[in-house]
Amino acid sequence: MRRTIATVSAALALGAAALAPAAPARADSAGPAIAAGIGGFALGAIAGGALGNSAPPVVYAPGPVYVAPPPACWVERRPVFDEFGVVVGSQPRRICQ
Repeated sequence: MRRTIATVSAALALGAAALAPAAPARADSAGPAIAAGIGGFALGAIAGGALGNSAPPVVYAPGPVYVAPPPACWVERRPVFDEFGVVVGSQPRRICQ
């Protein structure tokens, strides 16, 4: 509603300015220049206020995320075999599930 009123008032102001009779220019009168400056400032304030009060952007939240638990790891000593299948020692191995 507020935006509509601002748009209609701006259109009426521009229409009235276009239909006003043009007066001959005079170098010794600063009144019309001051009036035009004030009018331009007012129209800019109305248009800026209408654009500044627009709706905020829509932001969607991300969906839920599944986080897997960390793997269960431990160190075991495993036997080391030679080429004949005989145990020659052991070495630590990391085991994870």
